[in-house]
Amino acid sequence: MSLSNHAENAFANALRGGGNGSNVTAPAALYAKLHTGAAGEDGTSNAAATTTRVEVQFGAASNGVISLSNSPSWTNLANAETISHISIWDNSTAGNCWGDGALTSSVTVGVGDTLTISAFTLTMT
Repeated sequence: MSLSNHAENAFANALRGGGNGSNVTAPAALYAKLHTGAAGEDGTSNAAATTTRVEVQFGAASNGVISLSNSPSWTNLANAETISHISIWDNSTAGNCWGDGALTSSVTVGVGDTLTISAFTLTMT
């Protein structure tokens, strides 16, 4: 996963111990958004036609890795396209992007299809 500008600044401020973001607060929930390519530093590039964000849940970290503990699904997809990335947000409709990552393999979907992600890990290095 690539960290977003928001996440980089929040963590950097926490490390320096001062200023805005000196205490990084965990979001109440995390949401994933679909992309047809890398989402970019702010999570706004290559957005899929279906813009709904779906809640994602992760288990406890181990060795800098967290793994998906639910199976988020997007139903009734709006367009035929190839989904290759997701971005992670702290709000279902607004909020801050925390980063993006590539799926293990891209998936081509059609209008009205359902896409479910059954496994996804975030690695901090």
